[in-house]
Amino acid sequence: MDSAAGARAHAEATVRARWESEGRTPHQRDMIDLSLVVSELVTNAIRHGAGLAGFDAWTTEEGVRIAVHDHSDVIPEAAGATGSPPVAHQVSGYGWPLVNKLARDIDIRRRPGGGKTISVLVALRDAPEPRAHRG
Repeated sequence: MDSAAGARAHAEATVRARWESEGRTPHQRDMIDLSLVVSELVTNAIRHGAGLAGFDAWTTEEGVRIAVHDHSDVIPEAAGATGSPPVAHQVSGYGWPLVNKLARDIDIRRRPGGGKTISVLVALRDAPEPRAHRG
């Protein structure tokens, strides 16, 4: 996997496979949040993390956890979730605050061979039941 689009497709397929096997449908808004978080983290790995080194997604009872591996040891300046853009990203800089808003249980760890892994949990809810049409 070498693109945000590929990572998004993988994360969404991972969620749908589990949820459909349980006869459930994830909430559309949560799937949009997942797509945004994956896009931002993968794009940041490519643009600021010396390239994407790997991507993992797995479901949990609370939602879906994603892990993005890159080649840079540099921890994002806004890792404290202040909501302000990192100084180095003043031109754009909305990605990391967006990740902090839409995800939780954010964990950043340096990898033994160099680089880092950022993993986050995106909470998922069941889609609302369709309302019966009254005629």
